[in-house]
Amino acid sequence: MPAPPDATPLICPLCERPIPPAQRDAHHLVPKSRGGRHTEFLHRVCHRQVHALLTETELARQYATVDALLAHPQIRAFVDWVKTKPDDFFVPTRKSARLRRR
Repeated sequence: MPAPPDATPLICPLCERPIPPAQRDAHHLVPKSRGGRHTEFLHRVCHRQVHALLTETELARQYATVDALLAHPQIRAFVDWVKTKPDDFFVPTRKSARLRRR
């Protein structure tokens, strides 16, 4: 018997792994504080990594698409690493030193 349509797992557009409901975060591609409305569901660990590396201004001006995020070298390195982890993998994330100095 096939699964009901609403049981189709959401796929993280960054790491391309299924997102368990408990690990699902809505990410505003352009931050709400900068007028953004569109969201993409990301793994919580991917979402936190994006915000640990980039400011809201950078997100709004340079990284307002999934493709732009994936072009960022540190995001790409993280995604390549996290792709090998289980779907429910989570590790605490720290702000980058660059953002902590602000």
